[in-house]
Amino acid sequence: MTPDPSDDPRSAAIEQLEQFGLSAYAARTFVALVSLGTGTAKDVSGVSDVPRTRVYDAIDELHDLGLVDVQQSSPKEFWAISADTTARKFEREIDHRLSVLTTALDELEPVRRSEEQRGVWTVDGQATVTDRVVEFVEGADDEVVYMTVEDLLTEDVVDALRDAAERGVTISLGGVSADVQEQIGTEIPGAELFESLWVWSDTPAGRLMMVDGTQTLVSVLVNGHDAPPTDPRSETAIWGSGETNSLVVVLKAIFTWRLEGSEPSE
Repeated sequence: MTPDPSDDPRSAAIEQLEQFGLSAYAARTFVALVSLGTGTAKDVSGVSDVPRTRVYDAIDELHDLGLVDVQQSSPKEFWAISADTTARKFEREIDHRLSVLTTALDELEPVRRSEEQRGVWTVDGQATVTDRVVEFVEGADDEVVYMTVEDLLTEDVVDALRDAAERGVTISLGGVSADVQEQIGTEIPGAELFESLWVWSDTPAGRLMMVDGTQTLVSVLVNGHDAPPTDPRSETAIWGSGETNSLVVVLKAIFTWRLEGSEPSE
C-alpha cells in the first residue's frame, strides 16, 4: 500500500521513484538530496539508508537520468533538480512510453476486431469495470443505454457519455437519483432519462448497459457498498458482444421492452 504523502512524504517519494524504474539506492539518494538541497556522499549517507560507498553508484544512475548535477569539488557536491522539473521529466517519459506502447499494440491487433464474441467475458474491480464501460461508450456509433447506481456514475463515465452525445450518439440513462439526474441534465442536455427497472438501492446491482444493440455489460457490487472501490472484489461484471450473443439477446429484449414501454423522465 502506498504511504500517504502527507503522513510520510519520504517513503511515498521513494516508492514512487522505484515504480518509475529507479533502483532503491538511487531513489533514496535522490530523496535525501531533495531534503538536503545539496550534499556530499557523506551527507547523503547520513540522512538515508544508503551506504556511503553506494552513494556514488546511485549518483551515476541519477546523473545519467538528468536528475542530479555534480560539482567537481573535493569532496564532490551533488544537487537534485526541483520537484516540478522531476515531474515534467517523468511525464515526458510516460508520454513517450505510452506512445511507443500504443503504436506497437496497434501493429499487433487484427486489422478488424471480431464483432461477434462467443460466450461472456468477466471483469473484476470497479476501476477495471469503469475502464470497460468507458471503452464501450467511446466505441458507440448510435445508442448507449446505461443504468447504474449513483456511486458508479463517475466523472470518467460522465465525460465519455458527454463526448458520445456530442458526436450524435443517443444517450438513455436510468437508475440514478433525482440529484444525479439533474446533474446529467446539465452536463449532457440531450440525455434521455427513464425510470429504473427496480429499486437499485435494495439490490447489489451495479450497472447495466447496452451499446448499439450489439454490446452489453452487467455488473454487481459483490461486497455491497462497504467494499472499497480499489478492492478487486468490490464489483464484478460480465459482458458480451454480437447480435446473437446470448447476453446481448437477453438484455436487449429487457431494454427494448422497458424503453418502449416508458416515457423519459422530466
